[in-house]
Amino acid sequence: MDAAFALEVLDKAPYVTVSFTRPDGTPYGLPLSLARTDERTFYFHCALEGEKLDCIAHCPTVFLSAVTKCAPTVGPKDGNFTLQYKSATAVGKAKLVTDREEKIEGLRVICQRFLPKHMDAFDAAIARSFERTAVVRITLTEPPIGKRKQYDKAGEEMTNEREQSCR
Repeated sequence: MDAAFALEVLDKAPYVTVSFTRPDGTPYGLPLSLARTDERTFYFHCALEGEKLDCIAHCPTVFLSAVTKCAPTVGPKDGNFTLQYKSATAVGKAKLVTDREEKIEGLRVICQRFLPKHMDAFDAAIARSFERTAVVRITLTEPPIGKRKQYDKAGEEMTNEREQSCR
């Protein structure tokens, strides 16, 4: 699937697993609440200290992975046990945001994605917790990749080519 599909999956996932590299070379991954501002830029927030920031200081390259519409099923034509899903992966560089205005904008984008009905409380939240909150920007270094397995109403597995011909 194309990059637009992958970005849609990343946008709709309630969280995205971000994998980092620890200073000792071992992997470290965890689900994070990301918000995207354009085709390449995502933000998340965290504490001012911790393993994520230690990993970024050691190796800023990160790997993103998300899955939506995940449902076990029995293949309609062959009876095989399978899984329907939409997934996306991406590679990027993570960087601690130090510019005050960008940090506020990153927090605003995160709040707009996850708490859009509470933006009236945003300024008060910034006043309360800005100095004890870190913001990290992830910039994709290559287009994201999307995959899926889904069946149409006739029980045929949908492919990218079939979907495009049906438009």
